Amino acid sequence: MAHQVIELSCPGCGARVATDQKECIYCHKPIIISTFNSVYSMPMPEVNKYAGAYRKALAENPDDPELNTSIGMCYLKLKLYDRALPAFEKAMEDNFDNPEVFFYAAICLLKGQKAFVTPRANINKAMEYLNAATTIEPKGIYYYFLSYIKYDYFSRKYLNTSPTYQETYLLAMDSGVSDYDIEQLFSILNVARPECI
Repeated sequence: MAHQVIELSCPGCGARVATDQKECIYCHKPIIISTFNSVYSMPMPEVNKYAGAYRKALAENPDDPELNTSIGMCYLKLKLYDRALPAFEKAMEDNFDNPEVFFYAAICLLKGQKAFVTPRANINKAMEYLNAATTIEPKGIYYYFLSYIKYDYFSRKYLNTSPTYQETYLLAMDSGVSDYDIEQLFSILNVARPECI
């Protein structure tokens, strides 16, 4: 599906830019945020500035998957899970071949809490999103997050799940999950990493 090119104000400096540009020719900041790495180390005031620019652009283009993904990443960085989730879900509707959107939507469903205390409906939805992500692209971090949910929610409550968290963990290791990805995941989740995984 061809993406529509949308003009907006640069989230970094306010210059007129378009969504088909990778970065602003004036301030060299990214125009569209497609991965969390782009906002991971960004200071909060800058993230707020980006979110504001995307909100304005979305007012005229509410269905654009790139803008919805970008604002979702900003809200996730700001730990506004209830705002990030609908943005990611909107992005999914129009671009269901992007596994990152499913992955980050699953993170939002835990709302910055351990899987153990998350309602079962949210756990089921998060697992559905993670399974969709692994179907699109079998990345180690997607399996790892699934393993964490299976451990913290199912194993700690003595509930059966198949495959088990150990089997899913091995899938993550076989798929090449990095320590950096794991560290970043728990930072975004806002919970401590369990010792067993």
